[in-house]
Amino acid sequence: MNSVVMIAAAAENNALGKDNELLWHLPDDFKRFKKITTGHKIIMGRKTFESFPKPLPNRTHIIITRDKTYNTVFDNCIIVHSVEEALEQAQNETVFIIGGGEIYKQCEKFATTIELTRVHESFEADAFFPEINLNTWKLIAEEYHPKDEKHKYDFTYLTYTKR
Repeated sequence: MNSVVMIAAAAENNALGKDNELLWHLPDDFKRFKKITTGHKIIMGRKTFESFPKPLPNRTHIIITRDKTYNTVFDNCIIVHSVEEALEQAQNETVFIIGGGEIYKQCEKFATTIELTRVHESFEADAFFPEINLNTWKLIAEEYHPKDEKHKYDFTYLTYTKR
C-alpha cells in the first residue's frame, strides 16, 4: 500500500453531516477535494455513496457495505464488505477514504495522511470525524481561508502525517 489518505471537512466539534447531507457549502473545498482525489480510488461507506447524485467522475469508487446483496448500476464501482477488502482493491497506489464517520473510524489505523478541512463553526450532526490524537498525528501544513461571498464559514486546510 502506498498511502491511505483520509480526506474530510469537519466542524470544530468534528461534525461531518446530518441525515446523509453535508452541513455547509464551500466551493473552494469541493475544488480542492476534486483536484486531490481525481484519478485515484476512493473508499466510502454505502450511505456516503448513495448521497451522491451519481458517482464522482474520473475516480474508482470502492463502496463498503455489510449488505451482501448490494449492487449498483454504475460502472467504475467496486462493492466490498470490509475495510480490509477495500484496501486490498487499492494495493500499491494512493487511496482516499472519503467517509462517512464510521468508515473514518475503521480506517484511521491504516491511514498515513489526513487532509482535513476544519470548518470554524460547530454544528448539530449525526456523523462525526474521529478526534485527531496529536500523539499519533503531526500537523505538517495549514492554510487558512476566510469566509467570503461564496463561503459562509471560515475554514482551514490541515494536513497531518502519522508520527
